[in-house]
Amino acid sequence: MHEFTLHSYEGPAGLRLQDAPEPTPGPGELLVRVEAAGLTLPLLRTLRGHGRAPLPHSPGGDLVGRVLAVGAGVTTHRPGDRVGGIAFSGVYAELALVRPEFVTAVAEDTPAADALAVIRSGLVALAALRTGALAPGESVLITSAAGGVGHLAVQLARALGAERVVAAVSSPAKADFLYGLGATEVVGYADLADTDVLDGLEPVDLLIDNAGGEPLAAAHAALAPFGRLVVNSGAGGTLDAGTLLRGMHTATGLAMSQLSRHRPDFVESCRTELWRHLATGALRPAVTAFPLTALPEAVALMERRENLGKVAVLPTAGPTAHA
Repeated sequence: MHEFTLHSYEGPAGLRLQDAPEPTPGPGELLVRVEAAGLTLPLLRTLRGHGRAPLPHSPGGDLVGRVLAVGAGVTTHRPGDRVGGIAFSGVYAELALVRPEFVTAVAEDTPAADALAVIRSGLVALAALRTGALAPGESVLITSAAGGVGHLAVQLARALGAERVVAAVSSPAKADFLYGLGATEVVGYADLADTDVLDGLEPVDLLIDNAGGEPLAAAHAALAPFGRLVVNSGAGGTLDAGTLLRGMHTATGLAMSQLSRHRPDFVESCRTELWRHLATGALRPAVTAFPLTALPEAVALMERRENLGKVAVLPTAGPTAHA
């Protein structure tokens, strides 16, 4: 089979497509034929040396695919099941090994790209909105609003009854895309840092931060008194505790690993709700798909911040089914 591995911390230039032996599932593992694999911001940081994964490294990420074989002790899945979830390594390949506890069932009639967008990015978006207790009639500001998580959060906020959805982005070229998804206002990060523009922006009840860094502090200034902030970005950022105090603001971090471990019922309720929104058309994932062989080009698109919605790679060659 074909598999991408990282050989140097040079972003897309460090990726190399190579032939690799087909993996065999060990105890407690599933072998999955990959239909679609997603690109994420953590992947971009890994490719630039964040965390210094030992090289060569086969990056992980979200995926949708079909179970080909199961390892010893697996009773929750069987060959032929369609699943989606997370593989912690080797996801940019035609075959991947995953743990059954990190995948969930995917309906046969759901396109792979739609399922991929919902299975992780959608889960993060809805969990952030639910954690922030968005109520009908309230307003929300979403940073990195045109990205894989952000563009779904815009739609979900409207589905949950938000009166105003303010989308914050790096480029005004993304405005039409976001208005088409239900955003009521679109602002640039530079606008949020401009006192005159910020003074003219009606404060919001909830801030969902997918960007981190400098945009976080700028966006935080748009929170109304008693507003809530949910930080989802792994890019870090600094907030002034005095600003939190003066605004009576509540700040909450969102880590899906912790939610899955300690609040599994909450995560499962979000999954059920997501599939319902997808079925009714309230959620319309935007996915830019590349063939697997074009993974470096897909990474470069995200690094330039030119993507609109989720970015995915689709393996083009189907592997032989395992008995």
